[in-house]
Amino acid sequence: MTTASYPSADGVWDHLRLMPDAQADAGQLAADAADAEAAIVVAQGRIRWIGERSALPAEFAALPRFDGNGALVTPGLVDCHTHLVYGGQRANEFAMRLAGASYEEVAKAGGGIVSSVRATREASEDYLFVSAAQRLECLLAEGVCAIEIKSGYGLALEHERKQLRVARRLGEAYGVTVRTTFLGAHALPPEYAGRSQDYTDLVCQQMLPALAAEGLVDAVDVFCERIAFSLAETEQVFRAAQALGLPLKLHAEQLSDMGGAALAARYGALSCDHIEHLSQAGIDAMRAAGSVAVLLPGAYYTLRDTHLPPIAALRAAGVPMAVSTDHNPGTSPALSLLLMANMACTLFRLTVPEALAGITRHAARALGLQDTHGTLGVGRPANFVLWNVQDAAELAYWFGQRPVRSIVRQGRIAASP
Repeated sequence: MTTASYPSADGVWDHLRLMPDAQADAGQLAADAADAEAAIVVAQGRIRWIGERSALPAEFAALPRFDGNGALVTPGLVDCHTHLVYGGQRANEFAMRLAGASYEEVAKAGGGIVSSVRATREASEDYLFVSAAQRLECLLAEGVCAIEIKSGYGLALEHERKQLRVARRLGEAYGVTVRTTFLGAHALPPEYAGRSQDYTDLVCQQMLPALAAEGLVDAVDVFCERIAFSLAETEQVFRAAQALGLPLKLHAEQLSDMGGAALAARYGALSCDHIEHLSQAGIDAMRAAGSVAVLLPGAYYTLRDTHLPPIAALRAAGVPMAVSTDHNPGTSPALSLLLMANMACTLFRLTVPEALAGITRHAARALGLQDTHGTLGVGRPANFVLWNVQDAAELAYWFGQRPVRSIVRQGRIAASP
């Protein structure tokens, strides 16, 4: 289905129950009326009014009605860290890890990111679009209304361009907000083995400027780790991105404490992601910078990690925590954001409200989309989901079930009964 074939959501959506903390302006539905039936007015693709159904202004009485039948309504979900566009798959590496191979051993054996690079370079843009579209449809069917898609499996200008072009096409074809992130500093391509500085120079001096000039880059990310890029190389990429006015993100402290989060925070990064080995110094720096901690339980689960992110310390510091699928072919082949919310609760011990904020308001903030996504408010684009559940906790409780009733995405009805 193309964007044009989605019907307009303009009208009054009533008989709704608002998820707690769903609104950008909490004053519009009084706290003592949280159980009251709510209504949302959509006009020209944006939320025109939201509040108690009994207080619906007369000016909207003649608009078309969409009966929510008592459904729970939440903001559209936000998947703020994915590697959705790639060639091939890496199920064989899953078997290798089960047989005892470590992440680093898989990489040294020619697997890991470099194996996806080979497959992505060999794939046509149309093939990448079709294969990524199948994955995207799974996420959209579960209520995702905004998604980040990284490059990083091309590791050469023409192939990074190919990935980012596909990401843009996906947004246009499916009417979903797509934020593209250039992750050219993801791994060393085979032709640059042993020459990490030369490759970092290529990323900073040629690839990033060219792709940014083509309008393909919304943010820049680096994999800062001992098997990837050093602190010095990471900072070089950050400086190049900063010179182009591009926001920053970082794969930080996944396998060891490299001090990457503190570095990213000094550059005002939107987020630091993975962070299993995050130190208190990194937490303090993130709090001061307003950076979001993006938790990726799918990778933690797939890698059978045992080193938990410092959830209690992040909570104590007031660092916002987002939750994402980290969809990728090697370490998190996850296509359910709701399952990640469940894992964030069961594996990382987030509370249900924390997990739900992690896939809505905090995830939007991790993409710099906090003014348009992740909460419901007058003037914002109409991105919301109606759920056939009695309690918001069910969204993090069930796994294997998809309790979606209706999805409104970019002011259009993307799914309905």
